[in-house]
Amino acid sequence: MKLETWQEPYAEGSVLLIDKPLRWTSFDVVKKIRILTRISKIGHAGTLDPLATGLLIICTGKFTKKINEYMAREKEYTGHITLGAVTPTYDLESAPTDHKPFEHLTESDIRAAAETFTGQIEQVPPLHSAIKKDGKPAYLAARQGKEIKLEPRKVTIAVFEITKVELPMVHFRVVCSTGTYIRSLAFDLGQALGCGAYLSSLRRTRIGEFRVEDAMSVQAFEENLQKAKTPNF
Repeated sequence: MKLETWQEPYAEGSVLLIDKPLRWTSFDVVKKIRILTRISKIGHAGTLDPLATGLLIICTGKFTKKINEYMAREKEYTGHITLGAVTPTYDLESAPTDHKPFEHLTESDIRAAAETFTGQIEQVPPLHSAIKKDGKPAYLAARQGKEIKLEPRKVTIAVFEITKVELPMVHFRVVCSTGTYIRSLAFDLGQALGCGAYLSSLRRTRIGEFRVEDAMSVQAFEENLQKAKTPNF
């Protein structure tokens, strides 16, 4: 099949920085770009949950070979953790339960607890995750109410900064290794504080040297592509 001139950069190989919209899956973005470019060899370098926004690296053509390399790079996130309850998914994909008092906590208490999760730590992934257990994603068993146990994994938290406290909401910035679950970090912080917690918003701001400030929305990508298709006379 003969390629259009505007398709050639994507068929040959491109790295696209996309600011993933809220409630889109990472694959929704890949699927949309496949449809827009009519190129099938497209993938993403690191999943973002549907309730997260921010930087998603999309690779096309020959750059799909670099996906694992990009995925391995350090990540940075900002967001909010809500204290005083837990959820089965560790975020707002499920309803908060087991409400407990949090009003007695001081900013110093919260910062001190966050500090204990820096460095190399062992982290248990959320049951509602794509981690494989007996060859199947853990979330399938979790949705069926089956009891499963996931083993802790070593991850590195270079920075867990509490940037603002507005109880019950805690604003944060995290710099971490690949494989880190920010949802688990929120849950573990809540356990350390004795009141429970869940992740209430998340935005990925950096992967290695790639920054969300340099990313474009899906809508902007579509508009730019439309301009490329329109010949200039």
